[in-house]
Amino acid sequence: MQFGIFTVGDVTMDPTTGRTPGEGERIATMTAIAQKAEEVGLDVFATGEHHNPPFVPSSPTTLLGWVAARTDKLLLSTATTLITTNDPVKIAEDYAMLQHLSGGRVDLMMGRGNTGPVYPWFGKDIREGVDLAVENYHLLRRLWREKNIDWQGRFRTPLQGFTSTPFPLDDTPPFVWHGSIRTPEIAEQAAFYGDGFFHNNIFWNPEHTEQMVRLYRRRFEHYGHGSAEQAIVGLGGQAFMAATEAEAKRRFRPYFDNAPVYGHGPSLEDFEQMTPLTVGTPEQVIEKTLHFADYVGDYQRQLFLMDHAGLPLDQVLEQVELLGTEVVPVLRKEFELRRPAHVPSDPPTHASLVAAGTESAHRRVMPAQEHADTAPEA
Repeated sequence: MQFGIFTVGDVTMDPTTGRTPGEGERIATMTAIAQKAEEVGLDVFATGEHHNPPFVPSSPTTLLGWVAARTDKLLLSTATTLITTNDPVKIAEDYAMLQHLSGGRVDLMMGRGNTGPVYPWFGKDIREGVDLAVENYHLLRRLWREKNIDWQGRFRTPLQGFTSTPFPLDDTPPFVWHGSIRTPEIAEQAAFYGDGFFHNNIFWNPEHTEQMVRLYRRRFEHYGHGSAEQAIVGLGGQAFMAATEAEAKRRFRPYFDNAPVYGHGPSLEDFEQMTPLTVGTPEQVIEKTLHFADYVGDYQRQLFLMDHAGLPLDQVLEQVELLGTEVVPVLRKEFELRRPAHVPSDPPTHASLVAAGTESAHRRVMPAQEHADTAPEA
């Protein structure tokens, strides 16, 4: 199973000091956190994509390229790549370039984005978000699997005899996740292609998360990619740890109470009850995280949000250290003890996709025809 961290790159005032970092400082903290993740044995570092203040990661491949040059094993990913407002041609080029530079250490998560004003900034209409996600992703699949493409759709100018460059490393496209919070059409899209489904459940109760993942698993099996249990699932999580639960809550409460995303809403204790957030000891984080598989089934990737709400870098690095040294080793062992032999332990990687060969399902633009014919309209 893969474990890692993801960042949304928010620039938020530290409520305990009143200090707000500059954008350059915040970018530097993200790179330091990524390097720490590799140092403590985590598998994945993922960055969000935002084009509005107070966020800084508007160019994920630039950030991930910097991290790739300073790490050796860390898998580089996104959370999210905006498939709706980005041109699929530019996504194909940028992430193939990153794939080559990193030696294949890259996958990415497609998403629609949840910031309404971004759509018109890039000449798009949020009311067409799902249709954009469907059409743009299908074009991206062609760009990564075919050369000399002729293509015409609704949302961009036609292509004639077009070949994206660089073509994917080893002629093998990166593995793709589809990230969703509440949109069944995105779970359906992930299932149709046999891609991964990442439910960013950090604000949602277990019942909702279970419903979304169950839909994806059922449709994954329907489209002939394997049994529902074999579907590739990832989840989000949040944690803040200390030697005692009381100490963790004392230290984290000011950040929670004033965070732009959930401050001045439910109490810390209520939010812990409703969502994956755990504020307590490493043992409590282990116990709650292991419970995720009780309602979503055995899954393949777990990412934690650790660096938000104005937490200063020294505290974030402390949290990443605890995650990598005290939490993840136990989670690896316990998740694998419960996993049936026929359920994948890891998502596909570049090495495994290359080994699968040129006739593998991953290399096809569309699923096997007998299943593709039943795909829903966008």
